[in-house]
Amino acid sequence: MIRGLAAMQDRNFRWFFLARAITMITGSMSSIALAFAVLEIDNDARSLSFVLTAFTVSNIVFVLFGGVIADRLPRALIIQACYVVDILSIGAIAALLFTGNATIPLLVLLSIVNGASTAFVLPAMQGIIPQLTTPEHLQQANAMLSFVRSAVTIGGPVLAGILVATAGPAWAMVVQAAGWAVAIPVLALVKLPPPSHAGGTTMFHDLRIGWREFWSRSWLWTVVLAFMVMNAIHIGAWGVVGPYIAKNNDLLGITGWGWVLSAEGAGVLLMTLLLMWFPLRRPLRYGMIGIAAFAIPVTILGVHPAVVLLAMAAFIAGAGAEVFSTGWNLAMMENIPGEKLSRVASYDMLGSFVVMPIGTLIYGWLITHADPATVLVTSGVVYASIALVTLMVPSVWRMGRPEAITKTPAELADS
Repeated sequence: MIRGLAAMQDRNFRWFFLARAITMITGSMSSIALAFAVLEIDNDARSLSFVLTAFTVSNIVFVLFGGVIADRLPRALIIQACYVVDILSIGAIAALLFTGNATIPLLVLLSIVNGASTAFVLPAMQGIIPQLTTPEHLQQANAMLSFVRSAVTIGGPVLAGILVATAGPAWAMVVQAAGWAVAIPVLALVKLPPPSHAGGTTMFHDLRIGWREFWSRSWLWTVVLAFMVMNAIHIGAWGVVGPYIAKNNDLLGITGWGWVLSAEGAGVLLMTLLLMWFPLRRPLRYGMIGIAAFAIPVTILGVHPAVVLLAMAAFIAGAGAEVFSTGWNLAMMENIPGEKLSRVASYDMLGSFVVMPIGTLIYGWLITHADPATVLVTSGVVYASIALVTLMVPSVWRMGRPEAITKTPAELADS
C-alpha cells in the first residue's frame, strides 16, 4: 500500500477514520450555526459569549474525569455514548429553534451538557488511536486525521454559511446530529480488547496515578506549561485582535482576514500531506520550532497587515502548527503507557483549555488600553521566545523515535 495511506491496512483504523471523518465534516458547521442561532434570539455579543463560555467551562470542569473514565472503560463505547448525548443536546437546540422556544438560558444549559460530553470524548479519542494501528503506521494515522480536520476547517465554514443563510441554523444542527447518528454504528465495527484497568481503585486514586505519569516526564509538563501562555497569546492575538484590526484597517479588511485564515488552513493541509510520507524523527524538536513560526504572522499583523504578506506568513504558521500537532501526538502516544494515556492527555487538555477564557479577556482589555501594534509585536516576541526556550530542556531537544519506525521502505531494505 502507498506509504502515506499505510494506516488504512488496519481494519479498526479504517472504521474509526470513517466515523471520525463523518463527524468532523458534519460538525464543522456547528460553531457558525450556534453563533447565528444565539444572535437570532438576541443580537447581543454578550449573549454569544455566555453560551460559548458555558461550553468551555464545562469542558474544563469535566476533562480530568473524562480521562479517568476513558482509561477504565472501552474507549469506542465512551465515544458512542457521548455521541448519543450530543445528538440529544444538539437535537434539543434544533427543536427549540424550529418551535421558536429557544432562549439564551436554555442554550447555555445545553452548551454545558455538550461541553461535558466533549470532555469525555477528547481523552478517549487521544487514547484510542494507538490501539487502532501499529506503531509503524501511527504517524500516518495522525496525519490522515489531521488532513480531514484541516480540509473541513477550510470548507466547513463556507458550507455552514450557505446552509445557515438559506435554511437557518436549526437545519445545520440537524445535519450535525445526523452525522453523529451515522457515526455510532460505524464505530461499533471497531473491535478492540477490553481495557486492562484493574478494578478496586477510586476515581481520585486514578487521577493521582495520571498526575504522577504527567509530572514524571519533563518534556511533557514543560511543553504544557509553555502552551498555557502560548495558547492565551494565540487566542487573544489571533482570535480577538485579528478581527478587530480586520474591521478597522483597510489594508486588511474583513474579506482579507478571511483569505488569511484560509491560507493558514492551507498550510496545515499541505503539511499533513507531507507528514503522511516523510517520517518525523525528532517530534518535539521540530514541533516546537514549527509552532514558533506563529510569531511571524502575529508580528506582521501589528506592523503591516497587508493581505498577501499576512496570508503568506499565516500559511507558514499553519504548516508549522501541524508539525507540532503531529509531533506532540506521536510523543504522547509512543511514550505514555496506553492504559494511562487518556488520563495524561486530560491533564494536557486541562492546561490548554483553562487559559483560553483568560487570554480572551486579557486581550480584550489590552486592545482598548494600548497600541495594537505594540501589543502584537510584543506578543510575537514573547510567543517565539517561550516556544524556543523549551528546546533548552534536554528531553524536548533529544526525544527521538524507534529507528524502525522512522526509516523509509528503501532504508529498511538496505539495512
